Amino acid sequence: MPGAIAAIDVGSLYDQHVDWLRAWLRRRTRCPHRAADLAQDTYCRLIEKSAELRIETPRTFLATVARRLLVDDIRRRDVERAILDAQVLHAANGEEITPERIVEAAQFLDTVLRVLDSLPEQARETFLLRRIEGLAQSDIAERLGISISTVKRHIAAAYAACVTVAYAD
Repeated sequence: MPGAIAAIDVGSLYDQHVDWLRAWLRRRTRCPHRAADLAQDTYCRLIEKSAELRIETPRTFLATVARRLLVDDIRRRDVERAILDAQVLHAANGEEITPERIVEAAQFLDTVLRVLDSLPEQARETFLLRRIEGLAQSDIAERLGISISTVKRHIAAAYAACVTVAYAD
């Protein structure tokens, strides 16, 4: 079939493009270790979805997946920083910061991030644009090309998932 794109072979894709992807990520992160980790995560994502994927331009596709992982990594670091800042505030109010509380907060964060990762991509993106970047619902709708009612539905679903985690104990 002319123009048909075969299912991807992640091993070949890795062999052909991993050095390029690491260099691409290194320029954006300025850290070879972080770049290597993100490149590895990119290929792990491909392995998880390889049966569903058809790739016409591998480097463009890899860059898109890696860029999304990089944004998620930056957001995760922002949340971690916020948790540490909150811990400092608690310490300033006379509350003791213990290693156990830090581990507990990190575990909670990890659980919330896993829940957010389990959401459909558009719902996760909508929620993060609202909560992390503080965009208005109308701005999110315009940016993602969806209706405001869809934005509201995505945000509600994400909140419901997060609340389920918060009250799971």
